[in-house]
Amino acid sequence: MRFPFLSDGWFTKVDELIAAAGDLQIPAAMMAVEVNVTVVASEGETKLFLKNGLFTRGHQDGASTSLTLAADLARKIFVDGDAPAGVQGFLMGEIKVDGDLAKLVAMQTVEPSEPQKALTRRIAEITA
Repeated sequence: MRFPFLSDGWFTKVDELIAAAGDLQIPAAMMAVEVNVTVVASEGETKLFLKNGLFTRGHQDGASTSLTLAADLARKIFVDGDAPAGVQGFLMGEIKVDGDLAKLVAMQTVEPSEPQKALTRRIAEITA
């Protein structure tokens, strides 16, 4: 079964996939980043928090960096694993960044682990 990106059903299934994935071998540069992410869509905003290389719902106090981007671009980056779309989106002004850009840039230069890539593929398979 496939779920709309960022829907309650999607979050539930993604949480199940993460729990089943085991050790994701997340690189240290990704583990060091804490980012509040606001995804904007026609139906409203979805707030996410990136910590230890994984997303949870909501924002957290104390995050050194905040991103705001459109849902279609968020899907390309986070579900399709299209890192160049993120760089292009930033350069085109489609991603608003507030705070510590250095850690975010460092994270972008790191290759995801094979278990992370496998998890991303499974998330893409369940995303409508």
